[in-house]
Amino acid sequence: MSDDRTIGVYDDQAAEYAQRFAGGMDAGEEADFLAMTARLPENGTLLDLGCGPGQWAARFRDAGYRVAALDASQEMADMARDTHGIDVIVAGFHALDAEAVFDGIWAYFSLLHVPRAELPVHLSAVHRALIPGGTLCLAMKLGEGEGRDGLGRFYAYHSEEELRGHLETAGFTVLGSRCGKGKGLAGTDEEFIVLTAHA
Repeated sequence: MSDDRTIGVYDDQAAEYAQRFAGGMDAGEEADFLAMTARLPENGTLLDLGCGPGQWAARFRDAGYRVAALDASQEMADMARDTHGIDVIVAGFHALDAEAVFDGIWAYFSLLHVPRAELPVHLSAVHRALIPGGTLCLAMKLGEGEGRDGLGRFYAYHSEEELRGHLETAGFTVLGSRCGKGKGLAGTDEEFIVLTAHA
């Protein structure tokens, strides 16, 4: 996430975001978490890419995994540290330059802030950062085009077919998907997809 306006919204609304979305998991989110942990080795390494207030990073850590976390919002990073004891690298997605380091990468509703034209570049970086056979969980909003929501955050939308194509081009094999509909911070109901893939 390199868009200053989007980062500013998350800085301003970090507490509200955490209160609304970091308190617990619904059945679908639980299934996504279990699908990821089922593929991670014991004591495996995981990157929470766009970790927000840190609830997922903490959940993976508490399940016994070695967790790294990255987010572009300083306020979100501070919340992750203060609430969960998670040390967060404060940087945009471009900072991911690791090679064959992680057993899993959790990109849960984060890369949807990347412009459509740039998503393939970031997915290639994610693929490089995973060990061979490592697992990606990618959650994105479904739709067409790109633009800002009612809060001013930048979003890029994709179809399931487009996302599967981008993943395959980056070297991933898609293992499964889950579609749903939910209400985000801006208060609008939007369709989304969660894709699990291995490098």
